[in-house]
Amino acid sequence: MADTCEGCRSGEPLGFDFTMAFQPIVETSESIVWGYEALIRGTAGEGAGEILSRVGPEQRYRFDQACRVKAVELPSRLFPKENTPRLSINFLPNAVYEPAACLRKTLSAARRCHFPQTAIMFEFTENEIVHDTAHLRAIIAEYRKQGFVTAIDDFGAGFSGLALLADFQPDLIKLDMHLVRDIHASRARQAIVAGLAGICRELDIALLAEGVESEAEFLMLKAAGVTLFQGYWFAPPAVEALPQVSAAAISAVNIAA
Repeated sequence: MADTCEGCRSGEPLGFDFTMAFQPIVETSESIVWGYEALIRGTAGEGAGEILSRVGPEQRYRFDQACRVKAVELPSRLFPKENTPRLSINFLPNAVYEPAACLRKTLSAARRCHFPQTAIMFEFTENEIVHDTAHLRAIIAEYRKQGFVTAIDDFGAGFSGLALLADFQPDLIKLDMHLVRDIHASRARQAIVAGLAGICRELDIALLAEGVESEAEFLMLKAAGVTLFQGYWFAPPAVEALPQVSAAAISAVNIAA
């Protein structure tokens, strides 16, 4: 059986190289690094936006597959072999032809690198318009069948919001940084996040706050019931490396635990 779907075989070659940076996701109830998000970077340190701007419409499928493989290969060398943290990989729902076929390269890379499938989390952004909800439902069902964790990224900033959550209940949602920013000074943000935390508890969905940049934001989010955190206050992304969580963040987490 071929390890690629028709979209990858027919797509245009990329014509450029890229790599990945990793940013820790901290779990505060046990004060541990729960996982790392793989973030696209250029080989000379270029940001994700610059790399994505080079991807033409005819390259979307091939690029999505290349990102998945790269995101698995690097952590297989960087992550600890025991108690492997979760690896969060972004994917484009509209760049998936057929869910099972488009997973073959990811599964092959995980087997080749001896990386546990159950440690992989796939997140799709709410910012991408999904025209075929049945197709997205099929993607999530297949990913869960394979043992992957599923997540909605940038929740609260995109096109669907709560309507998307009503149709799809992932394992985790990531609060968009616009809801996180200066939440300690905004009653509206506090009320919205508290409401989302309650919804997540009812639906048995984990809630992660991304883009946390200060202790004040962290403490307010922690008080609202958020237990998973990501952002520059904890550690900036590191290219092809696992950054250390800052001492100030560790201290605050231990006090708030």
